[in-house]
Amino acid sequence: MASLGLAFVALAALIWGLAGGVAGMLIADGWDPFVVALYRGAIGLGVVLIWLALRRDGCGMTSGRLWFWSAIAGLGVAGNFTFYFVSIAEGSVAVAATLMYCAPVFVYLVSFAFKLEQPDRFKWIAMAVVVIGIVLLTGVYESGEGGVTAISAGAGLLSGLCYAIFIFGFKFAAPHGSPQAILAIALAVLATVLIWPADSGQTIEVLSSPSWSLFVLLGVFGAGLSFVIYIVGLNHAAPAVASIVAMVEPVTASLFGVVLLNESLALLQVLGMALILVTVTALSVHSS
Repeated sequence: MASLGLAFVALAALIWGLAGGVAGMLIADGWDPFVVALYRGAIGLGVVLIWLALRRDGCGMTSGRLWFWSAIAGLGVAGNFTFYFVSIAEGSVAVAATLMYCAPVFVYLVSFAFKLEQPDRFKWIAMAVVVIGIVLLTGVYESGEGGVTAISAGAGLLSGLCYAIFIFGFKFAAPHGSPQAILAIALAVLATVLIWPADSGQTIEVLSSPSWSLFVLLGVFGAGLSFVIYIVGLNHAAPAVASIVAMVEPVTASLFGVVLLNESLALLQVLGMALILVTVTALSVHSS
């Protein structure tokens, strides 16, 4: 079962990486990042509701704490999707996916601030290395053209911060209900929040656009089945090993961007990416 669990985690990470590439294709075609994020979450909600209907026992939907923390998780995933796609729109899939993968660093910082976890030398050194990796990846040391735009870098980091909020919301909601109930509430909050900033014309246009199949693909797999597969996989896999396997996501997204979207990375950017991926994975393993 452990091997099957890891296979599920790897499959979910692979799907998330491909989802970033599909979103990059839609954004390159002129679709608003808010619209892409809205449809990803709304269609994913449909899949999760089917899961909830099939597994209603112990869902905890009458718990006020479940609703509160799931709503926090929903705000987190709404920000995660949106800022991730904004970062892609302003930069590249490779940079956006790697910066989003910095989420565990934000988890540590929040944990330190609220005294949920004690800092040690390894963690501080690891976070310093991640900062160096971010500097190399984004090229903030360069003047003029050549580096990643401030909007792309900022949005990428904010997507990681929002993912950290999702992690905390999900963690605190978990004792009060089932994963499918938490995800259903979270994605419903996402759809409610993002319907306002999303371009209304494009939101309606999707329904009759030739791109509708890509939106369905992104939602069903990128925010529906992938979450189900990931949670099932985590139930049968050691957290430390799962953290390493999850690195499939940014690597897959980066390869998608380079191979299919004709994106390119300088040697120092590749070095920065490697520093971030390896160090964040080591941090995740260290905390498991």
